[in-house]
Amino acid sequence: MKPAAVNRQWIYVERPEGELRSECFDLLRSEVPVAQAGQALVRVRAISVDPAQRAWMRAASYRPRLEPGEVMAAYGLAEVVESKTPDLQPGDIVEGDFGWQDYAAMSSGQVTRRDATQVLEHLVGILNITGLTAYFGLLDIGHPRPGETVVVSAAAGAVGCIAVQLARLAGCRVIGVAGGAEKCRWLSEELGVHAAVDYKAPGLREALAAACPQGVDVYFDNTGGDILEAALDLMNQNGRVVCCGAVSQYNQVDSGHGLRAGMPGVLVRKRIRMEGFIVFDHYAKRKPAEAVLLNLIHSGALKAPMQIVEGLQNAPQALIDLLKGRHRGKMMIRV
Repeated sequence: MKPAAVNRQWIYVERPEGELRSECFDLLRSEVPVAQAGQALVRVRAISVDPAQRAWMRAASYRPRLEPGEVMAAYGLAEVVESKTPDLQPGDIVEGDFGWQDYAAMSSGQVTRRDATQVLEHLVGILNITGLTAYFGLLDIGHPRPGETVVVSAAAGAVGCIAVQLARLAGCRVIGVAGGAEKCRWLSEELGVHAAVDYKAPGLREALAAACPQGVDVYFDNTGGDILEAALDLMNQNGRVVCCGAVSQYNQVDSGHGLRAGMPGVLVRKRIRMEGFIVFDHYAKRKPAEAVLLNLIHSGALKAPMQIVEGLQNAPQALIDLLKGRHRGKMMIRV
């Protein structure tokens, strides 16, 4: 496959104050990079759209903070076009931090070869960071037991929609929290949650309490903010809080008002364990986890909802829409 003459690149040009705007990005056209010794030229096929991309603009985390002038960062899948390393061959499908662009020159150590016979979209979502985050977060951090009550916030999102299904398969009573009646209906009818709570409707605390008459044993937190506070009030003794993300705060100018009143007393009194995690810390167990997820997909026990945006030109709007909750399941860009 001969590379095109132009490499489209979305450049991150302005750090947003508050909500992300399309003006924070600029589309440039540059020459296709040339692979050096030990590198391969890859053509990006699909790009993952994740709330974390907004967080990378705020501060360093498990990756350096994004700085204006850089290609907008994103994980994705790519096909090897040319190779100057024996570790990669043309036609290989690889994953890596390619960013919002058509082509990238990568060393073999910067990418991971994937099984090209699998569904490409699954390799971006359920069999990648999204599915593994739900898997390790719920099972290794949350330790759900049959009969317990599990609450998942942002339950209609990429990680949340997998977490609620895994909790149900673990024999738990599952409550999904999402924004809007339509998403709540979808969670109940398509993903089998026992109750769905609309955080945009009045009376969040009362609605969540009504959905959890026996309290909450595991809370999988993707949002932080008011939903976290409401869930903490309902936690049972020896409950577990899985801190996965804080999407409610990513578009804020600051991080909000900080810890709720009564913290950490409520954790001590109820013996609650509240633990944050990064999925990459669990990658030593990645292959067996992927095998479990793949078996569940093939058996029909697990659905992998996705929303595909066509075209690299739509990348900024896709991320803006994601942060506004205009999606269900895993969002990705098909380049």
